[in-house]
Amino acid sequence: MALAFDSATEARRESEGMVWIPGRTFTMGSDHHYPEEAPAHPVNVDGFWMSRTPVTNRQFKEFVEATGYVTVAEKAPDPKDYPGAKPEMLRAGSLVFTQPKTVSGPDISQWWTFKFGANWRRPLGGLSDLRGKLDHPVVHIAYADAAAYAHRAGLDLPTEAEWELAARGGLDDAEYAWGDEFAPGGVPMANTWSGTFPIHSTKPKGHERTSPVRSFPPNGFGLYDMIGNVWEWTSDYWSTRHPEPAKHSCCIPSNPRGRDAEASYDPRQPEIRIARRVLKGGSHLCAPNYCRRYRPAARHAEPEDTSTSHVGFRCVRRTEGEAK
Repeated sequence: MALAFDSATEARRESEGMVWIPGRTFTMGSDHHYPEEAPAHPVNVDGFWMSRTPVTNRQFKEFVEATGYVTVAEKAPDPKDYPGAKPEMLRAGSLVFTQPKTVSGPDISQWWTFKFGANWRRPLGGLSDLRGKLDHPVVHIAYADAAAYAHRAGLDLPTEAEWELAARGGLDDAEYAWGDEFAPGGVPMANTWSGTFPIHSTKPKGHERTSPVRSFPPNGFGLYDMIGNVWEWTSDYWSTRHPEPAKHSCCIPSNPRGRDAEASYDPRQPEIRIARRVLKGGSHLCAPNYCRRYRPAARHAEPEDTSTSHVGFRCVRRTEGEAK
């Protein structure tokens, strides 16, 4: 049931760039795409406020200037956290997508490079900067960076269920955040890859990466860039599948959270004990031929310490003390 708010509260939240997402029961996940999205199952989520757009470079810059905060990508890794790592690699930096001319096989190192000195200020590493990009989503953000920003503002990061409910924009049974057609009438509805990933982009030169927030239409809740542009952190730990649906309507999970940190560790790297969280929304690198995760149900695992040139975040505010 949607909560009622006084006009002053509503005006204050809207002035903060937040949108009210009414609580409801909806079907989370999908049985028709990647296995980690299954099974589709009903969950109940209370209403909450969500940022209308991802956090921008302008907003993150203001946060850093006010606090002196230093992001994970700007600090050298602790060797104790990375047993067996080459000492020369334990330097500050982040992962940057570089479009290759050709590829051989699925090895992602052909288009992802760990660049020393790459961070939110220098998104491509080297001498790159934020000129002309202050209204783009901030990138090269690790989980701790997103959490620090949210907590400073008295906000939180969304749970996976909150994020997915918001992304659907009221279209619970639709494939995409805007309906059942990826590009209705040939019109792109989100900043995703155009062409053949990763070797060929049909976008104009200089527009292959992030775009300013609000460049594409909002969803039914008035939220921008819930799909594409940048992946977004949620607070939930990663799990390889959703829980099985409740057998009785009385037992539908309410405000579900991800499982524990240890269960989220990557079994392919048993020596690395770093939790993984759920990313949602896809990015400007998602393409029909490679990563069809430009859907509300899609999800991806990301280690908490990892930052890249296509991961950002947005915030939520829950309603304790605000309802009439």
